Amino acid sequence: VQLQAFGGGLVQAGGSLRLSCAASGRSFRSYAVGWFRQAPGKEREFVAAINWYGSNTYYVDTVKGRFTVSRDNAKNTVYLQMNTLKPEDTAVYYCAARLGYSGSAYYPEKDEYDHWGQGTQVTVSS
Repeated sequence: VQLQAFGGGLVQAGGSLRLSCAASGRSFRSYAVGWFRQAPGKEREFVAAINWYGSNTYYVDTVKGRFTVSRDNAKNTVYLQMNTLKPEDTAVYYCAARLGYSGSAYYPEKDEYDHWGQGTQVTVSS
C-alpha cells in the first residue's frame, strides 16, 4: 500500500487543521494506520492510531481531547482532525500503515509500521 499525507499548513495557536492520508490499494481496509510527527532536532514521535475498521483509536497523552483520528475505507483515506493547536504541535506529520487484523489500534512504535507516506508540514504560530 502506498500512502500520501496532505493538508498541512500554517495556522495560529488555537486554530484547527485536518490532515488526510490517502492510500492506494484495494486492501487498505486491512491496515491499521498511525500518525507520527517530527519536530526539528527531535525524534519522530507517535501521535495517534486507528484500527482497520475505525472502531478503536489510540492517542498520545499530549493530543488527547484535541486531536481525532478517523477513517473512511470507502475513500481509502484516514484523517487527523487537529483542534486547539499549540506551537508545540509544529512538526512534519507522517502517516503510516501496517496490517491489523486484530482490531487493535495500540501501535505506538515506529517499527511496528511497514508503509510510510511522505510528510506534511504543520506550523502553529503563537
